[in-house]
Amino acid sequence: MTETWQHARGALSLDHCLVMAVVNATPDSFYDKGRWIVSPAQQPDVSVVMGECRRWVELGADILDVGGESTRPGATPVDEATELERILPIITGLRADPELAAAPISVDTRHARVAEAALAAGAAIVNDVSGLADPQMARVVAEAGAGLVIGHLRGEPATMQAEPRFDDLLGEVADELGRSVARAEAAGVARERIVVDPGVGFGKTRAQSAALVGAGDFLRARTGCPVLIGASRKRFLAALTGGKPVEERMLASVVAAVVAATRGAAAVRVHDVGETVEALRVRGGIEAELSRAAAAARDR
Repeated sequence: MTETWQHARGALSLDHCLVMAVVNATPDSFYDKGRWIVSPAQQPDVSVVMGECRRWVELGADILDVGGESTRPGATPVDEATELERILPIITGLRADPELAAAPISVDTRHARVAEAALAAGAAIVNDVSGLADPQMARVVAEAGAGLVIGHLRGEPATMQAEPRFDDLLGEVADELGRSVARAEAAGVARERIVVDPGVGFGKTRAQSAALVGAGDFLRARTGCPVLIGASRKRFLAALTGGKPVEERMLASVVAAVVAATRGAAAVRVHDVGETVEALRVRGGIEAELSRAAAAARDR
């Protein structure tokens, strides 16, 4: 039987690597840089965002991940009211659009009150990069029957890159994610609703981030949960591409997504939806044909 990821509005099959599209409703994202923000109100242009989301779903996005607070390294936190002002019009619009009904909405937030309001507005998944730092987050998710992404992060985005240290990178990340999973389950979140994210670029050096991209199988075995990898356009890719700026990291991001899927990731969170979907389909087609050819060779 094919494994599924349960969420508040149904389930997603994990028979392929899911693609989560990044929908940033912030003026200070490390890549989007507020391109959807309307000045001087600093609010997203919902009609433009909706158009982009329709295009991404047509291209094959499985999930739309809406966030109203930048969590890039060094980012300044925003208050919950501002976060809600940015995301609720988008979530409401997405839920009302029949063309987008098949793609569940994820809310990218560290705050339980924001998650609760987003779920009430129609979100189906909570993507919490902080690993349940808000003690009420797991309860909110459980009561809504939502899906949950538990991220790995030590500290706060503003300070997380200040000398990140691990004696055993994979073991420590797995153990800390496992403890967060246990807290979620104790609050009533069912295991089939939980996905873990090792936090590539979140309190990790560039070398550590690169290693975690390929750690899906290891983390799945240690935590018992499917794994999401978010490597898209991140700074560690510059070190692997001769220092390319964020605007020139599309190819590197797609390669990282394919590597993540090949090494056990159940989902990838990306900015470049069409390119990533196409690359993953090519990977899947090659693997399927190789399996068929190998089976035929064994039967001879």
